Amino acid sequence: MSEATSFDTEELRPARPCTVVIFGAAGDLTKRKLLPALYNLKANGLLPREVAIVGVARRPMTHEQFRQEQSKDIAEFATMPVEEKLWTELREALYYQAGEFGDAAVYTRLPTLLDEVAREHGTGGNVLFYLATPPNFFGEIVRRLGEAGLTREEHGAWRRVVIEKPFGRDLESARALNAEIGRTLAESQIYRIDHYLGKETVQNIMVFRFANGLFEPIWNRRYVDHVQILVGETVGVEDRGGYYETAGVLRDMIQNHMFQLLALIAMEPPAAFEADAVRDEKVKVLKAIRPMRPEEVLTNTVRGQYGEGTLSGQKVPAYRSEPKVSPTSTTETYAALRLHVENWRWAGVPFYLRSGKRLARRDTEIMIQFRRPPLLLFDQVGASTIEPNRLVLHIQPDEGIEIQMKAKRPGPTVHLNTVKLDFSYRDFGETRAATGYERLLYDAMVGDGTLFYRADMVETAWKIATPILDVWHTLPPRDFPNYAAGSWGPASAETLISADGRAWWVSP
Repeated sequence: MSEATSFDTEELRPARPCTVVIFGAAGDLTKRKLLPALYNLKANGLLPREVAIVGVARRPMTHEQFRQEQSKDIAEFATMPVEEKLWTELREALYYQAGEFGDAAVYTRLPTLLDEVAREHGTGGNVLFYLATPPNFFGEIVRRLGEAGLTREEHGAWRRVVIEKPFGRDLESARALNAEIGRTLAESQIYRIDHYLGKETVQNIMVFRFANGLFEPIWNRRYVDHVQILVGETVGVEDRGGYYETAGVLRDMIQNHMFQLLALIAMEPPAAFEADAVRDEKVKVLKAIRPMRPEEVLTNTVRGQYGEGTLSGQKVPAYRSEPKVSPTSTTETYAALRLHVENWRWAGVPFYLRSGKRLARRDTEIMIQFRRPPLLLFDQVGASTIEPNRLVLHIQPDEGIEIQMKAKRPGPTVHLNTVKLDFSYRDFGETRAATGYERLLYDAMVGDGTLFYRADMVETAWKIATPILDVWHTLPPRDFPNYAAGSWGPASAETLISADGRAWWVSP
C-alpha cells in the first residue's frame, strides 16, 4: 500500500512568498517526496504564487535540464493527477546550481542566483533551505551558508533551515551538531524534521486527547494498565545496507519517531496550542524517562536480527545476506523496550515499544489498554475473565481510531462480545492523497515549529537511547540472527512482556 496520506487544507491560507533551496536535489527524497509535496501544496492553494525552487546537487545540469528531469519524476511519483497548467507554473519556477556541498564556490554563487529568482518571482528575500543530504554535511552546509551571509535575517525577510534525520548518532554527536549549527542559526530558524509527525493520525493525537472531555479524565495510571507502540515493517534494508549497518533500528526508528509518539500520548495538556508550549510538554515527558543503568538494559530491552524466511509467499534473505551488509553483522533490525514515565500521571504504567524489519505485517499503531473492571459480575454466565477495553490508534497503512468494549450479544442469555467503535479517515469522504511532507513544508514556510524537534528534545531523547546503545556495543549479541523473516520478532521479546503478565497486541 502507498505511503500517501491525506492532507486537510481547511482554514489554511497560502504561505508567504519564498524561495525553497533544496540541497541534495538530485536524490530520492526530492523526487519521491519533496517535489510531489510542493506540487500538492500548489494544487491545494497553499503554495504562494511568488515562489521559486532552487535545487543544489553535485551533478552538472542547466536550469532547463533540471526542469525536464523533475517533469519526468513528477509524472512518476505524484500522489494525484498532475494538472498541466499547475505543473507548468511550478516548472518555470525551478532553478538549479551544481556543486559539491563542501565547495566554497557554491556558496559564493548562490546569493547571485537567489537575488535573480527573488526579482523574477517576487519572493521578498524569504528563503527556506532544506538539507536533503547525508547527515555528515549538515553542520558544514549551515556553517558555509552563515559565512556567505545567507542565514542573516534583515529587511523583514526570514531565513530558515530544515534538517533531515538522523540528527546525531548518540548524545555526544547530537550535542556537537546542536552546538555547531547554533553558532550560525537561532533556534527559531532551525526546523529538525520528522516525517512521522506529518501523518494525520499522529497530528490527531492531541486533538483526540484534549478536545474530548470523555478521555482526558481516564488518561492516567488509575485507569490505564499499559501502553504499546508498534512500528512493524515487512521490508528489509533494501539498498540501504551501508547506512543501516551504522544505524540499526534503535537509532533509525525508536530514538526519534517512536519516542515522539510516546511523548504525544503521555504529555500534559499544553498551556496553548503553540510551538514552544507543545514542545515544552513533550520534553517534560522525555525527561521523566530515567536513563537505564547497564543492568536495567539487560532486563528491559531486547534486540534481534532477521534471518531468512517467507513473506507473502516469497522467500527472502537474511539480513547478513543483504547488499552492503557484513556477513558477521551485529546490527539490530528489531528492538523492544520497556520504559517508565516517572511522573505523577504515569507512575507504574509501563510503555512497551517495539519495531523491526521483515516482520509479519506492515503496521504502525498505538494501543492503550485500560484496567479490567474491579469486580467480576459474570462468573455465573461463563465469563470468568473479561478482555480489557482498548483504544487503538492506527497510524499506517490505514489511518483511524478504534475503541474496543464489551456488549451483550442479543438473545435470552448473557453472552459477552467485544465490539468495536471505530473511525477511519476515509469517513471524511474523498481526500487528496499526500506524501506526508505537505504539512511539514507548509509549517516551515509559515514559521510554525510545533511538529519539529527542538534542540533539547533531541538531546533528551538521546539521553534515553545512548545508555542502551553503549551496553549493546559492549556486549555483542551471540544469537543473531534470532528471528525468521515473516515472524513477529525474537522469542525473547515475548518473554520481556509476558514476565509482566501481559502480551503483545496486534490488531486482527
